[in-house]
Amino acid sequence: MEHFLENYGHLGWGKWYDALEKLVKNKRAFLDSAGGNFEKFKGVVDDLPKICPRTVDISSDLSAKAISIGQPDQVSPDDKERLYNGLANLSPWRKGPFNFFGVHVDSEWQSWMKWERLAPYLPNLKNKKILDIGSSNGYYMFKMAEQEPMFALGLEPQSAFYYQYCAAQKYLNLKNVFCLQATYKDLPAMNRFFDLVLCMGILYHRKSPVEMLRQIHDSLAPGGQVVVENLVIRGENNSCLFPFDRYAKMRNVFFIPDLSAMEAWLFRAGFSHIRCVDITDTTLEEQRKTPWIQTESLEDFLDPHDPSKTVEGYPAPVRAVFMATA
Repeated sequence: MEHFLENYGHLGWGKWYDALEKLVKNKRAFLDSAGGNFEKFKGVVDDLPKICPRTVDISSDLSAKAISIGQPDQVSPDDKERLYNGLANLSPWRKGPFNFFGVHVDSEWQSWMKWERLAPYLPNLKNKKILDIGSSNGYYMFKMAEQEPMFALGLEPQSAFYYQYCAAQKYLNLKNVFCLQATYKDLPAMNRFFDLVLCMGILYHRKSPVEMLRQIHDSLAPGGQVVVENLVIRGENNSCLFPFDRYAKMRNVFFIPDLSAMEAWLFRAGFSHIRCVDITDTTLEEQRKTPWIQTESLEDFLDPHDPSKTVEGYPAPVRAVFMATA
């Protein structure tokens, strides 16, 4: 992440540059001395075999599903086993799939399906400044990197996902993709800076979704765009579901809006040209348990007798993608 500041410190950072530099240094110091899972996962990435891939495929083409790194004949049997074990020790792999020198990481989410729904609506990314909030292992940033943005900056606080990103970057070595082990709240207010902000699968975890959308709005350059992918309930009654306790076994789910409420949130946050570009039921094809996660998945979150409902009796997950302009 220090390279991000070195490479782009000449930009019009404004008075918050010092705060960002301090955040980066603090996070670096934390990662260098952290124990627990951070120390464990850092060791896993450090121990992955050092191989220079002959080829990489981060194609944004809709026919390319996996982030593909190297060829199987580049690794010895011993290194392949070491690679497999290391990647497995970084589980759970939520986003993907990835292919590391013939080791196929079959992630819980088939993220190419969401990319397929989103990609046709993205603006031209060349030389753009992109922020991905809750970037996980970087799957979507890697997909966007092929279109030559100035940079894609991800924020990912969780240890396993951050080090999955580090594992992929160890081999991809993409010069315009970065990730900071931080939350969006940690980031200083970088007003009128980004050209595109992705906020996917995040907003329903926030107690104040409009406040977050307003902060995103203010971080965008005039004419910049936001992508919000969020749980929704079908209908246009300007209403929200607010679970009593859990939704699909998740504790930290607060407001799930219908389509009109989602549009109203974006409008109240200052956005214009608001449009819903996709509404899709989450299916067992897109989200399912694989050997690369050790937790429950969608099938366990639905009523076994009525899959149109969650185990709590709420409507089953539906996700919508909204685009809007600052």
